[in-house]
Amino acid sequence: MRDVAIIGIGKTPFGAFPDRDLRSLATEAGSKALTDANVKPSEVEAFYLGNFAGPSFVGQSHLAPYIAASLGLTGIPAVRCEAACASSGAAFFQAVSTVGAGLYDLVLVIGVEKMTSQPTPRVTEILASAGDLEGEVKAGATFPALFAMIARRHMYQYGTTREQMSLVAVKNHANGARNPYAHMRKPVTLEQAMAGRLVAEPLNLYDCSLVSDGAAAVVVAPLERAGEFTARPVRVRGIAQASDFVALDLKDDITRFRATQKAAEKAYRMAGITARDIEFAEVHDCFTIAEIVALEDLGFVAKGEGGPYTQDGYTALNGPRPVNASGGLKSKGHPVGATGTGQLCDLVLQIRGEAGENQVERHSIGLAQNLGGSGATSVVTILSV
Repeated sequence: MRDVAIIGIGKTPFGAFPDRDLRSLATEAGSKALTDANVKPSEVEAFYLGNFAGPSFVGQSHLAPYIAASLGLTGIPAVRCEAACASSGAAFFQAVSTVGAGLYDLVLVIGVEKMTSQPTPRVTEILASAGDLEGEVKAGATFPALFAMIARRHMYQYGTTREQMSLVAVKNHANGARNPYAHMRKPVTLEQAMAGRLVAEPLNLYDCSLVSDGAAAVVVAPLERAGEFTARPVRVRGIAQASDFVALDLKDDITRFRATQKAAEKAYRMAGITARDIEFAEVHDCFTIAEIVALEDLGFVAKGEGGPYTQDGYTALNGPRPVNASGGLKSKGHPVGATGTGQLCDLVLQIRGEAGENQVERHSIGLAQNLGGSGATSVVTILSV
């Protein structure tokens, strides 16, 4: 397999944009990525779109060619990848696989979602369709309820506290407040985070990610050709995608996501490193407990130590291993189809030293973890200089 690199990135701000449609968001991010990569639309050989629920949110199907044509990309394969909130992580996995295999040299990946076009109850219903419709959803479960069960079990098994989950929110809001592309640029205190309106006990409003619009894009090329387009290529050191049961009740242990563990093992092996070598990470904090679980599943800490690791400041922007320096899904926003590529853009900015006020000190090798549903899909990517 050939070595692969990201040679260009582009993204829109994440937020609520009533005057923007899905295609305009995707086109903006894609155009920025092509410009950043010094690649013309006529040079792109394949296009992968990460989108979870465009047909439900905006009523448009056949989205990949719909968006590709707006960028001047015709006559090439244009494929939409759907893997719930891991849709654009999965699209990126496909792009890296095809470039690595030598099928294509220049591939564009865009992740996009337009969620605010629907009222909140309908958004909740659409998101719930990424769960087990015949079981969980029929019983009335939504994702806040499912992750509340995960949180409660984690608290019971490992002593994780309400305060430790709130500290995830405090940290990520502080980081997001310094990110000009973040949906919610608002710091919160620990007292505020702990006193938020209850959503699904023990999770409150500050434990839950946002309903957002947005898009993010990357251009992928073989590393051997990257120098033709940019002086700042970022190497894909390792990448893996894994899956697990969709339904929470079928998992052997709901305090861990086996798909993340398996994807991380494969990605570390491909990169020839261990978890100890990761200097910073963007992880899938759809809920605060999800970040704590991710710290453990990725091997950064032993099982049950994610809460204390956060509380002791290890994941802070100036800590030994910053996590979600962008603000994460919690503050940066979570336009579900764009989240995976958004994480990759943030890793690239850090590795290039272009992350502004959120630049971390050690930034030569970073990891992104993109989760779908309640752990049924996970994509882990390792990028480096």
